[in-house]
Amino acid sequence: MEIKDNASPDEVHQILPLPEMQSPLIDISKFLFEPTLEFSLACKELVTTPRDRKPNAFVQITVIKPTQQSLTRYSNTETVEGTRDPVFLTGATFPPGYPIYEETRVKLTVYDVKEKSQDTRSFLGSATFAIGDLLNSEEQTLTINLSPLDGSSKVGTIVVSNLKMGENENEEADQTPSEAASEKSALHGSALHRTINDAGKFSLLDSVFKNIIWKVYRLPTANGRWLCVREQMAESTLSFHIPKQLIELFIQEDTRRLQDLEELGELSSHWDTLRQNVTIHYQQMISSYQEVLAELNKFSGSSFKSSCSRGEKKLEFVPVNLHLQRMQIQNNSAKTDGVYDVVTIGAPAAHIRGFRNGGLRRQLYRFEGEKRNSAYQYIYYSPEDTTKAKEVITNIYKLHPRILSNTDLLLAAARHHSSDSLKDSLKTLSEITEQFVHTFEDQLVRSALLALHKARPSYVNKKCSTLVNNLEGTEEQSENSERRSSKDSIPHHAEYDEEDWDRVWVNVGKSLNCIIAMVDRLLEQNDCRPECEPNSSPADQSPSSQCDNWYEGLYPLAVTLKDCVNEVINRAKKAMVFVLLQDCGSNIPQALALHQRRDIVFSQALAGLVCGFVIKLHTCLHDPGFLLQLHTVGLLVQFEGLLSTYSEEIGMLEDMSVAITDLQKVSFKVVEAQLEESANADLSPLVTGIRDFYTVEVQLPSKLFEVLPQVIKDGKLLRVHPVFFNIGINEQQTLAERFGDISLQEIINQENLKLLHKYYKSFQEKLSTDCLPRLQTQIDLKELFQSLSENIQARKRKNVEILKITASICRRLNGIRFTSCKSAKDRTSMSVTLEQCVILQEEHSLHPDYFVRALDCMRSSYAKETMNDTDDPETDCDNRPTSSHFYPVALLLVSSHLLVVWLILSLALLLAKYQ
Repeated sequence: MEIKDNASPDEVHQILPLPEMQSPLIDISKFLFEPTLEFSLACKELVTTPRDRKPNAFVQITVIKPTQQSLTRYSNTETVEGTRDPVFLTGATFPPGYPIYEETRVKLTVYDVKEKSQDTRSFLGSATFAIGDLLNSEEQTLTINLSPLDGSSKVGTIVVSNLKMGENENEEADQTPSEAASEKSALHGSALHRTINDAGKFSLLDSVFKNIIWKVYRLPTANGRWLCVREQMAESTLSFHIPKQLIELFIQEDTRRLQDLEELGELSSHWDTLRQNVTIHYQQMISSYQEVLAELNKFSGSSFKSSCSRGEKKLEFVPVNLHLQRMQIQNNSAKTDGVYDVVTIGAPAAHIRGFRNGGLRRQLYRFEGEKRNSAYQYIYYSPEDTTKAKEVITNIYKLHPRILSNTDLLLAAARHHSSDSLKDSLKTLSEITEQFVHTFEDQLVRSALLALHKARPSYVNKKCSTLVNNLEGTEEQSENSERRSSKDSIPHHAEYDEEDWDRVWVNVGKSLNCIIAMVDRLLEQNDCRPECEPNSSPADQSPSSQCDNWYEGLYPLAVTLKDCVNEVINRAKKAMVFVLLQDCGSNIPQALALHQRRDIVFSQALAGLVCGFVIKLHTCLHDPGFLLQLHTVGLLVQFEGLLSTYSEEIGMLEDMSVAITDLQKVSFKVVEAQLEESANADLSPLVTGIRDFYTVEVQLPSKLFEVLPQVIKDGKLLRVHPVFFNIGINEQQTLAERFGDISLQEIINQENLKLLHKYYKSFQEKLSTDCLPRLQTQIDLKELFQSLSENIQARKRKNVEILKITASICRRLNGIRFTSCKSAKDRTSMSVTLEQCVILQEEHSLHPDYFVRALDCMRSSYAKETMNDTDDPETDCDNRPTSSHFYPVALLLVSSHLLVVWLILSLALLLAKYQ
């Protein structure tokens, strides 16, 4: 369809008249989670002055709303240089919810960029069309004459093609991109979007991601076809949601720690002073956390922390610039499409606390050295022992209530004379009790009990007992025995019986064996006397005497089991609390400062991890291979770092490496959301647990939960395997490589190469490659691992090949990708856009001649702004700046020299612009 715009020159500068509203506006949106409208643009036979010059054209898109006389500058295309028939790769997309109707009109203004260095441009012509005209045309393609300022000469035409989702292409295979510019363009609907719409109004992503920015591109392939690429960048509500939950858990855990310290009972003056000092500092830390939580609860507005807010105390637990970057690709001719996600996040670091003394990695190492040197004053426990003590306490809080509840269920089954319920309850109780017993097998418990006994005021060292010491010790014991707490079950007599713990611990297993034997005997007697089995429900007849014997026989054994479990818990819990008390012994302020710093960086890293897990689960929800891999070997999580090993960024790198390592202690659990169909879907993840042992519950609506494997439905914990590879790429890294030290980066990469190998080995042992995605470039994973190992050992400067290989391995192993720099802005955007174009070329046959142009388009940045009557794009057009963008220099990630040159030129252009 061709529209001739015959407007006179006088009419060009006026706001176009509104159509008469005879009926309600016609809404063109079809799906809640898909763009309302997308179209591509191309121009033909553009004429400039002088006529022999080929223009550098770009199109500015302005929306004229039918309900008000104002222009809204919406977006613009990239600049296509040196051609009269430009085909623009960047299209226009109107996101879901945007107020656009068939009556809405769009104004397209074509400019010629005269001097790119001076940011000057001249007006060529404009055209206007109604959305209804585009949608109602036979081929949904409009060819419109451009109207120049004088209205006398013809300056060319502009072609608008609607990009329709889910329809087949009609292009011929032998068409070139330029020949097909004015033809109809279409693309497949994304499988992800179909999944969302099939799920009804419940949307997991809608609860996690907000403020989505959409961009669309139409790119040529090497075989003469077209790729339709949709880019989405979304903020995550988890930026605040996860930190707030964690801070609440920190407060609960530290409050419980204070109670545990108080319940230790009497200690000698040395240890009691330590306990009092630790208690004071914990109270201060709890108060600080409560203040931060109160400030976060007051926060309203966008769920987003910008880089300029890094120094705000109240936001130190919130990640910087957490975004989802998604690229969807449809290629109908090749019958291939794809969805590629990268989570971008500022490096998890405690910016507010500074890096004068380095980051967490260095400070923790130094602190461990101080603890060893002060072992003559305190008892030294390794970080592994401290972690084991936390694990024991976690299992106590988790298993104790389960043992009690299942014991009650066993007695209830005996009271009701139900054989099946009795067997099921006994099986569950046996499994939980065995797990409970194995928790205390570690030698750490025995040694900690002895250490706690020696910390009692009544302790007498048998090796140094003289007659005088014995007399003095006897008097001291008699005085302390009067003050001894009745709650303390640890023996306080002078000679400690080390075998007493073994007897108490073993009694739990013996009590369970007695219950098992009794149940077997009762069931055997029941089988011999079938007449004793009731023929009706217990409500209809009284139990027989034999049925009473079931409950009476099991009740004393169940009480004994509970008593034994309580005795073990009472002793072991105090011993493990005493171990954790030693962790602060050498330097309490420094210990708790490191404690807080670790909480801060972990909070930031966990928010990003949960964001990535949710989007990965939702994207691959209908992929049985991925789900099998998820519950069998866990999920690979690959962090890509672009931090330098110089100045403050080396401290950020040390913080980030510890935060990512701590993510190994996180597990996920998928649960069914308990929501009615009419209720608002709040599917936000829920975090539970204590430090080092957190579980994140991801809620799914019933329709999505049904497609999961049964093992995941049953609540199996899903592990994640984080790996972190860093390559500094900026000018500071050049200084570090020439005059500084890059050993930290090399150590981190070598350590994580081993972790990546370990995950792949586990995958090979338990699964086949059928679980993995089918990509166009069939590269053997063994070859990629070999290449990665060689590149890490090569110690080449700014070896970005490491990042490229690890990203490829992650995608082939169904992993989640993260990219980080200091603020997740410049370096991160350069890396992500370069990766996207590499994927387009390697996996989807992007035409090699269009690689740099596509990269330039993805790195461009254009703003939406409202224009008034005097802001018509055709006025004062000779000196308007073109769209701002990042320079499309693909080699910036490779050469620091080019980056320095780029910075100098940018500064010079900026000064010239404002002079």
